[in-house]
Amino acid sequence: MFDFDVGKLIVIGIVALVAIPSKDLPRVLRQLGQMTGKMRRMAADFQGQFMDAMREAELHDLRKDLKQEVDSAIAGVGLSGAFDPMAEARKQITDAIEGPPKPEEAPKVELPPARPAPVPPQDGPSV
Repeated sequence: MFDFDVGKLIVIGIVALVAIPSKDLPRVLRQLGQMTGKMRRMAADFQGQFMDAMREAELHDLRKDLKQEVDSAIAGVGLSGAFDPMAEARKQITDAIEGPPKPEEAPKVELPPARPAPVPPQDGPSV
């Protein structure tokens, strides 16, 4: 904003020495330093707020992009509707409360074929 180079600062310093009495010069320099410090703090605060706003805007954009990516991935996989991880547990609890299934609803279990019983040795005449 202000374009001060070394030459301009020297000219301003010489004019200040001529225009300001020597007894008031320390007070003026102290006030000038305090004002410069305030301006720097204000500039740093403004820059910090600006950077925070930029981060928030960038975060918002990232969230939006991520949501679009997730939605497209879900659509690509073919998942529709809400995901309910407790559906199976709920079904088992409901089945347990209602009781065992009725005989016509009971699943048929196939048993393996029966083996013949072992034949015990016969006691007969010993030779």
